Amino acid sequence: MPSGPQHSASAPRGFSPADAEDLALYREKFRRRLPESLDELRGPPQGVVELPLHLAWSEMTSYDLGKPRRRMGLYRTVLHEGLRDDLPRHLGRAPLPRLWPMLRTLVGRTVRSVQEDAFAVPARTPPQPEPRTAARHWS
Repeated sequence: MPSGPQHSASAPRGFSPADAEDLALYREKFRRRLPESLDELRGPPQGVVELPLHLAWSEMTSYDLGKPRRRMGLYRTVLHEGLRDDLPRHLGRAPLPRLWPMLRTLVGRTVRSVQEDAFAVPARTPPQPEPRTAARHWS
């Protein structure tokens, strides 16, 4: 896993030193939640996942992994709200790289940059389209 937050002598452009320190602490909060390697991700490949209350504190707690939007919602929720043990439990090693090109547009900038820095995730890989059914023609 990457080392702790990088503190430089000067604040990033446009940030006061106090704001830069807050940003570094915020990044560290997400970095500490990451597993050592993507190989630790052993989330279920299919089925319905019920998230615990500390993850899904809104009404949406059940995610059907057979539905692409629901899977994307689960991954987004776990990346933002999950604790250290939640990521390996709920995220899958195989789906994450496949979902990342779209998922990276749905997560916050800090979550995105921490993930991409830690795992050398290609940031600009074009999204893989979901298989579509044939279009219906209306007569």
